[in-house]
Amino acid sequence: MIGGIASGLTEVHGFLDSEDCLATLTAMRAMGVAVDTSPEGALRVHGVGLGGLKPPPGPLDMGNAGTAMRLFTGLLAGQSFDSVLVGDSSLMNRPMERVARPLRMMGADIGTEAGKPPVRIQGGRALEGIDYALEVPSAQVKSAILLAGLYATGRTTVTEPAVTRDHTERMLRAFDVDVDSREGRITLLPGQPRGARVDVPGDFSSAAFFLVAGALAEAGPLSIRNVGINPTRTGLLDALRLMGAKIQVETRRSAGAEPVADLLVHPSRLRGIRLPESLVPLAIDELPVLFVAAALAEGETVVTGAAELRVKESDRVGAMAEGLQALGADAETLPDGMRIRGGELHGGTVRSRGDHRVAMSFAVAASRARDPVTIRDTANVATSFPGFEETARRAGLRLTTIE
Repeated sequence: MIGGIASGLTEVHGFLDSEDCLATLTAMRAMGVAVDTSPEGALRVHGVGLGGLKPPPGPLDMGNAGTAMRLFTGLLAGQSFDSVLVGDSSLMNRPMERVARPLRMMGADIGTEAGKPPVRIQGGRALEGIDYALEVPSAQVKSAILLAGLYATGRTTVTEPAVTRDHTERMLRAFDVDVDSREGRITLLPGQPRGARVDVPGDFSSAAFFLVAGALAEAGPLSIRNVGINPTRTGLLDALRLMGAKIQVETRRSAGAEPVADLLVHPSRLRGIRLPESLVPLAIDELPVLFVAAALAEGETVVTGAAELRVKESDRVGAMAEGLQALGADAETLPDGMRIRGGELHGGTVRSRGDHRVAMSFAVAASRARDPVTIRDTANVATSFPGFEETARRAGLRLTTIE
């Protein structure tokens, strides 16, 4: 997205051909951004500049990508043309007003249907920078405001109630945009991004399933290489260590603006914890697989402050509790989290509710269940982790796809 509105050429190395990423790529091409593949397998994005995007021929389909829809809402708020954002049945039921409200304060004209998609953005509005305090920690809302800030007059500042992932700020700096971050306040001065080389590290959220699987394994260790260890993303690593997991961080290095390392996970005896709420925003996408670790740990685990899980691709609190209960776990839902008393899991059938992270979490749970586990409605795994089955089998999980 940033490469598309930059001046000059951007090369992206390590691009993931997941459905979410491809939906973003397709949308940028629909607005006139040329993207091709280099002989080395990198994406070459020919930037059109801040004012160079063209009206798309129809609604932009985000598929299952909630991040893409919210970030595009910010990017498109300052364009000269009208646009409409749609998605699959799951995405069309996700809340969008938390993004729309601050953008309207900047002068954008954004409409939703009862707070949900389609998101309709009227172009030609003059945006002004704002000083906005996030109501709840949200990297997606923050990022949407910052992208809109590129088109605003004056500075745009976002204040966070708790630390959230900072990939957008790091990326903007890599494209020579003036962004300052300190003490929970992020300030952007509008300016033309310049094309850059981007090296994408391995996704921590994808590695998370294997961190838990390795900690629960009977033999090991398991090595996971080239993982992004941005400190705003690694809450699961801290949580697992609090539970007693033995995880070594080796060969620290950088991939452009992002820190990277190899992770060595040893079989561990996990114990229940009360998860510090300060870690929740740093592990929000990894909490489903943390619930699996808790179900197989000794003692009780309590997670609170995670109401955001209720409005992801599914109600992840409800989906995980229902599935864990079906496998014999003692799991109790809370309004903003879950209470789990660890023990053993037996086999059974669970519904993933079409949620990729729920499906992959139960694949990890199945690795320690006494009997086979059948996971229903798993097609959306490809939205974030194409090739998950092959990678899981290579790590020792015994998975079979039922057509």
